[in-house]
Amino acid sequence: MTGTRRAVAALFLLPALVLLGALVVYPIGYSLVRSFYDQSGDGFAGLDNYKALFTDDGIRTALKNNVLWVVFAPTVATALGLIFAVLTERIRWGTAFKLVVFMPMAISMLATGIIFRLVYDQDPDKGVANAVWVGVHDTFAQSSAFPKAHPGRQSPLEAARGGAFLTREPVRAGSPVSLPLVGVPPDQMPDSAKKAAPATSEPGKVTGTTWQDFTRGKGVGTLGAPDPSELGYAGMRIEAVKDGKVVASTTAAGDGTFSLPEAADGAQLRLPASNFKEAYNGLDWLGPSLVTPAIIGSYIWMWAGFAMVLIAAGLASVPRELLEAARVDGANEWQVFRRVTVPLLAPVLAVVTVTLMINVLKVFDLVFIIAPGSSQDDANVLALELYRKGFSEDQPGIASAIAVFLLLLVIPVMWFNVRRLRREVRR
Repeated sequence: MTGTRRAVAALFLLPALVLLGALVVYPIGYSLVRSFYDQSGDGFAGLDNYKALFTDDGIRTALKNNVLWVVFAPTVATALGLIFAVLTERIRWGTAFKLVVFMPMAISMLATGIIFRLVYDQDPDKGVANAVWVGVHDTFAQSSAFPKAHPGRQSPLEAARGGAFLTREPVRAGSPVSLPLVGVPPDQMPDSAKKAAPATSEPGKVTGTTWQDFTRGKGVGTLGAPDPSELGYAGMRIEAVKDGKVVASTTAAGDGTFSLPEAADGAQLRLPASNFKEAYNGLDWLGPSLVTPAIIGSYIWMWAGFAMVLIAAGLASVPRELLEAARVDGANEWQVFRRVTVPLLAPVLAVVTVTLMINVLKVFDLVFIIAPGSSQDDANVLALELYRKGFSEDQPGIASAIAVFLLLLVIPVMWFNVRRLRREVRR
């Protein structure tokens, strides 16, 4: 090349070099210098800001969470991408499936954070995660319809051990028993509930009624007796207890009436605590113990499609004759996948995993948006702590030290990735 061509090349590269220097080199250099100064920027702090990385509780929590992110998020996202790429290779609608899985990549981190903040809402009527979880739970362990029911004034019932209610006096056959309760709003009564009916006397049996002893309106209704607008506790379980043992039990009908055999004569009636068990409200996804795994789940939802597309591209270049040769030799599909497909895709899997590792070291948006204020300290990561130290707590020296530390963490991973890519080009 002549000197003229070098000058032309330098001229064309100058805008890129200026931008690179202004947007990359200068900020890195400034952050490195600023990390050695105190809060005001006037006094030299030495390594004090770097010591804070290992003594500050918030930064230590962020370090621990970053380790979880680096270990689990890239691994799970790459594994799911591999599974999706392999399973959709032979199906006719594989392209449509890949498009759907890849679509979250078109959504910004901000939008993803807002979506999953709603998905993880504690209220099952709002949060999809808890709606599904509660639905599965209630399939196997149905909650009571009367979680807030309790005896009212002048009630024959009193509180017993474990959240149950027990009659104050033993009951007698042939004498109807009234078991009034209050505390359940009319709109939350079971659909099977009917108008409460007074129990009729039956010889040799203990009969009674359990109902919602409350009528709207001041001075309306008769206390201790079923009124026309009051509903029976349909499905309420009643037990007859003698000397601490259950001798008979039954379930109230839709109108609240029930009947027990002669064995209940002289026993006390008990409404067991299972009648009043609080409704299951799901998991606290954004609580201190689950907030980090929950946010990692949202990241995997977003980036599994990225991993799948890259792995699918690598899978398309795998020689099909090697796969067919393995099948001819008697290998089943699992053996072909484990011993042939995965080893051939190892370079691609390494590149995807390392790329995601670099990405998760810088994760900020999802944690900042999804984690509520009450558990943001528990979900903290280095990038978020950098923001908090630099802006919320006005400690730019420590924030700069965190930025330099993050750079030092990313450099080895980037070096490994670049080295592997160069090796692939040489091949």
